[in-house]
Amino acid sequence: MLVTMPRAIWHGSISFGLVSIPVKLYAATSRKTVRFNQIDTRSGSRVRQKRVSDADGTEVPAEAIAKGYELASGQYVIVSDDELAALDPEASRTIELLEFVDQASINPIVYDSAYYLAPDEATVKPYALLLQAMAAADKVGIARFVMRGKEYLAAIRPDAGTLVLSTMLYADEIRGADEIPELEAVARAEVSDKEVAMANQLIASLDADEFDPAAFQDTYREKVLELIERKAAGEEGLVEAPVPVEASKVIDLMAALEASVAAAKAARGRHPTGHEAGDDVGDDVGNGSDAVPTRKPAARKAAPKKSAATKPAAAKAPAKKAAGRTRKSA
Repeated sequence: MLVTMPRAIWHGSISFGLVSIPVKLYAATSRKTVRFNQIDTRSGSRVRQKRVSDADGTEVPAEAIAKGYELASGQYVIVSDDELAALDPEASRTIELLEFVDQASINPIVYDSAYYLAPDEATVKPYALLLQAMAAADKVGIARFVMRGKEYLAAIRPDAGTLVLSTMLYADEIRGADEIPELEAVARAEVSDKEVAMANQLIASLDADEFDPAAFQDTYREKVLELIERKAAGEEGLVEAPVPVEASKVIDLMAALEASVAAAKAARGRHPTGHEAGDDVGDDVGNGSDAVPTRKPAARKAAPKKSAATKPAAAKAPAKKAAGRTRKSA
């Protein structure tokens, strides 16, 4: 089987004081989803899209298309690619480290996409120096850089022998929880100590100590691929739609909590994964409760770190086309 090596999507350098460290940027994730094309059911051919003018409906050639910012309805300011590139040419190839902060001070909600930073062959030592220094200080570097015509705020942290860069959202891109009107009632809700204790018992029954990403899988994508395989093999592939589970209002909170604890313990007893069936603190939980995600009955161990070149085994596809990029696009 031919293994495709990852390709760098950006080249530049990390600016660390007076030290400049040439680096390459590699995507740390690979979306595994099924992509569908639009098909004309009358002929079975692909449906193509054309760029047409709002003015007269005629097709617009690529060379006549420019970027325009809408000031008001129907009024645009045209900006060229050269004008955008000239705004900050120096920053386009530099990751500028601005400050170092504690990991705990960063709200995870600001993280966006993750990338691996790799050194050039001739600059391994300064890269290793920065990596080891950050690991020893237990700090995260806050940086900014330009990629594909956009300036990003980023967090750089050491992880398993490499520097990982995560792009971050800016403060004005984060919505405050105070914008959600339903949350106002939460502060006024009265919860008894007994209810809190029962909820803590439910949490303990579902405790898994460490998160193991390999214990979870995209079951919806697998079902979509299985459906495609059946239809490609000549089967009709009709699937019975599952009966939707309606979220009912909680009438007796304590009764619901007690039933949830019992269901979690029963599920753990059917699928032992590290603790004895009678332990108060549970491990991986099977399908005993609708509120519990489907997990593989794997032993309790943290999954080994994967390198950037290692890919998880993908579900078998029926055709030569690779799976696409959205998680739930049926």
